[in-house]
Amino acid sequence: MMSKKVITFGEIMLRLTPPDYKRFIQTDSFNVIYGGGEANTAVSLANYGLDAHFVSKLPENPIGQAALNELRRYGVKTDYIARGGDRLGIYYCENGASQRPSNVIYDRAYSAIAEAESEDFDWKEIFADADWFHFTGITPALSKRMSEVTLEAVQAAKKAGIKVSCDLNYRAKLWSKERAGEVMSGLMEYVDIVIANEEDAEMVFGIKSGSDITSGEINVEGYRDVAGQLIDRFDLELVGSHLRISHSASDNGWLVVLYNGEEFVQSKKYDIHIVDRVGGGDSFAGGLIYSLLSEKSLQQAVEFGAAASCLKQSIPGDFNHVSVKEVETLAGGNASGRVKR
Repeated sequence: MMSKKVITFGEIMLRLTPPDYKRFIQTDSFNVIYGGGEANTAVSLANYGLDAHFVSKLPENPIGQAALNELRRYGVKTDYIARGGDRLGIYYCENGASQRPSNVIYDRAYSAIAEAESEDFDWKEIFADADWFHFTGITPALSKRMSEVTLEAVQAAKKAGIKVSCDLNYRAKLWSKERAGEVMSGLMEYVDIVIANEEDAEMVFGIKSGSDITSGEINVEGYRDVAGQLIDRFDLELVGSHLRISHSASDNGWLVVLYNGEEFVQSKKYDIHIVDRVGGGDSFAGGLIYSLLSEKSLQQAVEFGAAASCLKQSIPGDFNHVSVKEVETLAGGNASGRVKR
């Protein structure tokens, strides 16, 4: 698998989280964590033995270097990261518990990647010998400039004959539904595989599943129709979705579905007591990409992706620190959580 080169493109941020489930207004310290959608996926892929590269732009200062070092620590290649700009984006994450939801506050305006220019990225060099390109809807949402650079990236990837995947990851705090629909529709022309959770398809493209995420009601069969509409509208090869059944901020049901226009598969359902939910979807993306590059069957891919993302939510931080063997053990049915001696 080491011969498989995967490129991910986006923003890595400084995450500041109050310890011990404290609220922002009561804490006098923050835990420092680095992460972001595509960076999280790259770490998963590196853990699985792929040649994972993360592309971004980081400020030429110690904080930018700390973020870059964190990626290197887990085996992610950073050769194509541009340096420059004034700041690393920050987000504050207050972890929820029981019936109190998590809360995120962004401080990411004018970050180095949001202000990046086309000349910061040599896509021909970046995509040389690459097998896969992955990005999320967060990246083009960062700025008008980044929506243009993302379009250049997917066009270059398609020209190079590389498989392209996108996690829609709609963020209402970054852009409007109208702007998201306009930009993402243009990008979809160059995308092969889409990941969309229970809100994304509706918020970005106006496609509804029939689920009520506030009450925890999930209409699994409705996703076949949603995925089918996405496939038909954008001529996609595959659509995947991670479905979260929120019993509370601490306890969720979790399952994954995949549809290729003919075969619709569903993973087993996991009941998760959450340690940290951030990065759960990114871990599914990493598991799915690994599975498809490993030529697993669709059912094997859905089980691997679901197990990987389930395990992530037991781990503090943004990154999923698990191995292929650990994921396959859970996917194979061993969910006891017993001590390994």
